[in-house]
Amino acid sequence: MKTQIELAREGIISTQMAAVAREENVSPEYVRQMVAEGKVVIPGNHNRKPRAVGIGKGLRTKVNASIGTSSDIIDYEAEVRKARAAEAAGADTLMELSVGGDLDRVRREVIAAVDLPVGNVPLYQAFCEAARKYGDPNRLDEELLFDLIERQCADGMAFMAVHCGINLYTIERLRKQGYRYGGLVSKGGVSMVAWMLANGRENPLYERFDRVVAILKKYDTVLSLGNGLRAGAIHDSSDRAQIQELLINCELAEIGREMGCQMLVEGPGHVPLDEVEGNIQLQKRMSGGAPYYMLGPISTDVAPGFDHITAAIGAAQSSRYGADLICYITPAEHLALPNEEDVRQGVKAAKIAAYIGDMNKYPEKARERDKEMSKARRDLDWEKQFQLALYPEDARAIRASRTPEDEATCTMCGDFCASRGAGKLFSGDLRGDKI
Repeated sequence: MKTQIELAREGIISTQMAAVAREENVSPEYVRQMVAEGKVVIPGNHNRKPRAVGIGKGLRTKVNASIGTSSDIIDYEAEVRKARAAEAAGADTLMELSVGGDLDRVRREVIAAVDLPVGNVPLYQAFCEAARKYGDPNRLDEELLFDLIERQCADGMAFMAVHCGINLYTIERLRKQGYRYGGLVSKGGVSMVAWMLANGRENPLYERFDRVVAILKKYDTVLSLGNGLRAGAIHDSSDRAQIQELLINCELAEIGREMGCQMLVEGPGHVPLDEVEGNIQLQKRMSGGAPYYMLGPISTDVAPGFDHITAAIGAAQSSRYGADLICYITPAEHLALPNEEDVRQGVKAAKIAAYIGDMNKYPEKARERDKEMSKARRDLDWEKQFQLALYPEDARAIRASRTPEDEATCTMCGDFCASRGAGKLFSGDLRGDKI
């Protein structure tokens, strides 16, 4: 069976491309052309047909939610509930990142529970299985790794973050720059670096990249080039190790596309706001416009408990400057395994951030909703306000919890409602009624 990019190059508009076009209000031919050029991907799998979600140029910025067990907390039912909570809150994609318990079971149960495209990081399970089998994750056999990637793809993974861009040269860059303030924060990245150093060998995912691509292409799973050396502190942002990995991933994205596999590039972690635009421009230029999957980005290191907000600020900027997929951050980041409420709050913060970014990225088509909301507020049309809200039930609940005496107003101003007073003054001369 052919991949989406192969179909697009043959001039075929697939069912998935047509569905993305309807959802995004663009032409099917536009979607086909962007998929053919590798500037849009549609995560899916020949063994599972999730909801068609387009990620890339000219499309709405998407939001990913990540869930998964840890070695401390293993609750399969909780992960399914979190997956459903993420979908209900509006996540566009889901990553299942478990490292504790029966990893095949949790992956399969999560995939079965939602209609979203589901992704994962195969290195997590690979090193977990090596540790259980040999008592040492550094004894991981590369054949076990490639077999596992195939097994996970066969289960229906729509996209897969594979750490192909870490090699011996990038590790040397890390050493020569004097390590880092924030160290290494990618579980998959650290595990692969440890394996390479312990075995004195090159990363097999880099060395045998063609085999990685062949497996994912077989299932039409999107290859998301993992960001194993991403910055875990804003003072490490854009250092030589991170940029070296980004360069390699952009090269690999080009190679993978030519082989007929859909490709994403990941980055960059913790980033000060003044570096967001440059990072995205660099990735787009070096990768030939491959869709960019932004992890975070967290814009300050000193707000634990509120990192969904620090990341939302970075995500809005990222969306504005051309990022295509945002990975949410929850209030539990840096502190604990997220629970259901953390997942909901993380998705909502990221969705709002992506919406704000899209308002500036596509001002000609993304601001009409805000204009209608302004008119509804001016006119004290509460039902219309709820209809236009990104999260209507949250807005309704807050208003209902503090009911005003005059239902036309709210308890913020009550008798001193500015909108009501101005409406009486200018009721016959409302610009909004004329447009």
